[in-house]
Amino acid sequence: MGRSKSSNQWLKEHFDDEFVKKSQDAGYRARSAYKLAEIAEKFALFADLEAVVDLGAAPGGWCQVVQKMSPETRFIVGLDLLPIEPIEGVHFIQGDFTSDEVYEQLLELLNDRKIDLVLSDMAPNLSGMSAMDQPRCMLLAEMALEFCQQSLKPGGSHVVKLFQGEGFDQHVQNIRQLFKKVVIYKPKSSRPRSREVFAVATGFK
Repeated sequence: MGRSKSSNQWLKEHFDDEFVKKSQDAGYRARSAYKLAEIAEKFALFADLEAVVDLGAAPGGWCQVVQKMSPETRFIVGLDLLPIEPIEGVHFIQGDFTSDEVYEQLLELLNDRKIDLVLSDMAPNLSGMSAMDQPRCMLLAEMALEFCQQSLKPGGSHVVKLFQGEGFDQHVQNIRQLFKKVVIYKPKSSRPRSREVFAVATGFK
């Protein structure tokens, strides 16, 4: 059976995409690497990093960005439900972040180490039904924020992907209570039709 008109259009957009080409040329595993690179540069997130945790790390592009833009970072952990091809110098955990067992595995790996930067590009498998998808997206964001409260250093930073909709404003308020500065930002490499934005929070209280 041939591809649908919409899937053909998606493929054309994908292969014509400036950031797909740039990521391939730079050796990044995903175009989303440029979202983090742009955010990190704009908000000076990569100064004096020692430890970073990347939630929703597959296929590993954000971990690559941390390594490339902050080579002095000594401890990088990526976690995802999907398998990730190894990257030298990066610890990967495969599992569901919402699972108590996987969460404890992450804390055990940290071994009481405090984190400078918590990244979250997590998103559930979307059904296309906003009434189901939005609460699941917000739950992941809330769990990432809880992890920040447990493991982030004072003065640390947090970048989290959010989808505008129900619960968005309240979650941003929750972040503002914990950080000195919070900016909602949409990188140039984020597709215009996407509802995704990133909350960039600095100065963990």
